[in-house]
Amino acid sequence: MVLAAAVGSPEEPRRITVMQGQVHVGGDRPEILTTILGSCIACCLYDPVARVGGMNHFLLAEPAAGSGTVADQNYGVYLMELLINQMMTGGGVKSRMKAHIYGGGNMHAGMTRIGDVNARFARSFLAAEGIPLVREETGGEWARRVEFDPMLGRTRCRIVAPGAVPAERAVARPMPGGGEVELF
Repeated sequence: MVLAAAVGSPEEPRRITVMQGQVHVGGDRPEILTTILGSCIACCLYDPVARVGGMNHFLLAEPAAGSGTVADQNYGVYLMELLINQMMTGGGVKSRMKAHIYGGGNMHAGMTRIGDVNARFARSFLAAEGIPLVREETGGEWARRVEFDPMLGRTRCRIVAPGAVPAERAVARPMPGGGEVELF
């Protein structure tokens, strides 16, 4: 569920890019998880005792009530649960997990402040799960590049120059029942 590109020599950590709609959990070897965010959120979880951590990258908090939309890999509610479960499978204990969240920028003036909605969702989800939020860098009107060491729980977050990030877009998914689309 992650685009993995092993880069570097054996003494350098392997770099893993976590794209929109993905989760990656590591801890068995040195890795740096990285992503670029606009209005999306990346949640980085780690268990300092088990030395296991992971990152997700979601586009929207959750489907609108009554929309009939199923929470899939673009939604935070799905990816937050997946991240916690994969952390526990990797030896993490929920009561020891700590969180960082990044992103949630409001990239386009005059449009819905989806970045704020995403950040609020992440904070409330973590609070409801009893996972302390120890670092947050959200909001503003800029993109961010995040690097996360899942074994040590260390992050680096940098502002990305305007225009240096491709626009976020939903990933096309086949419709149930093989629905046809006519373009005109």
